[in-house]
Amino acid sequence: MNKQLLISLAAAIGLGFSTASLAWLEEGGEREEALSLTPDRENGIEVYEVCAGCHLTEGWGETSGTFPQLAGQHKEVLIKQLADIREGNRDNPTMYPFALPRSIGGAQSLADVVDYIQKLPMNPENGRGEWAEGTPEFAQGKKLYDDNCVKCHGDKGEGKAKEFYPRIQGQHYAYMMRQFEWIRDGKRRNANPDMVEQIKGFSDKDMQMVINYVSRVAVPKEDLAPSADWLNPDFD
Repeated sequence: MNKQLLISLAAAIGLGFSTASLAWLEEGGEREEALSLTPDRENGIEVYEVCAGCHLTEGWGETSGTFPQLAGQHKEVLIKQLADIREGNRDNPTMYPFALPRSIGGAQSLADVVDYIQKLPMNPENGRGEWAEGTPEFAQGKKLYDDNCVKCHGDKGEGKAKEFYPRIQGQHYAYMMRQFEWIRDGKRRNANPDMVEQIKGFSDKDMQMVINYVSRVAVPKEDLAPSADWLNPDFD
């Protein structure tokens, strides 16, 4: 359905869809096309060379949170975010020129690179918050997570691929903090409107505690690189 027509229809029947809601719910487009394609590993490696300049050849990003860890993320989530950036539904001026078709190719290249990224082992030493297990802040963060986040992100932050809910276990604390704040404050236009509603009452301290907890959730050993010194052999 045409976006403007949907807005008009929503208004007529008393629904208040935001731009973010439409960006999240909109069907079709490059996302669905890419998800329907069979990935090619070799092209995925070639396309990933463009991404590696910021996200590193290992896909680990930076513990400072400047760039997120991509390794191990669900391909469905990665495709959605790439397609949203390319289609103007998510603001990321740093990444935008590198995500365009002229830089990495069309839907087939999206399918190839996200399949490759999903299979990369994760950094065993992701950036974590300051409160260790056993502190009151850690316990409160766990409670906030259990009360507000489990339904979408799972008991261990594993996410739900088919519903485009990201895997957040193993992600860098500083990156998650920035995204949480932007979602809470309405600055991330392609945010799931259910999450915007769920976290709108979180204080800054609530935000810090729940993200601290998530940053310390254990990642399954089989999904991790053998050490923080691991180097991606595809880029020797």
